[in-house]
Amino acid sequence: MEYIKALFTNRMFVTPLLAWLTAQLIKVIIHLLVHKEFSPERLFGDGGMPSGHSATVIAMTTTAAIVYGLGSPVFAISAVLAVIVMNDAVGVRRETGRHAKRINAIWDRLFSTEISDVEKLKVFVGHSPFQVIIGASLGLIMALIINLLF
Repeated sequence: MEYIKALFTNRMFVTPLLAWLTAQLIKVIIHLLVHKEFSPERLFGDGGMPSGHSATVIAMTTTAAIVYGLGSPVFAISAVLAVIVMNDAVGVRRETGRHAKRINAIWDRLFSTEISDVEKLKVFVGHSPFQVIIGASLGLIMALIINLLF
């Protein structure tokens, strides 16, 4: 029981987790408003507005700065990880989504029939730079608020 208490009182764990959850809930709400349908898979899905990955790593990095200081190894590791994750989101993963979209379109043309949603490649896997900036901003704000309340 002590382990669970220790885990959920650890700001380096709780803050990024809450930032990620908030970003994912915002994705569900945006999808609901734009498409007029509830999509629970957006809660755990990749891609879309805002970037949950960016919110998570920036919340973790901000918390590391607050708790351990800018000169700490914990902050350094968090900051480097944040740069890698956000670069990957707008680079490789975004390009993967573009490829998936084109492959799905080629399939539809070649076989003149649409493939089922189950067989289609996932298009929402990466982020635009704007989605990453919004996710990072959300992570920063969440970390500041949570660490003020903690």
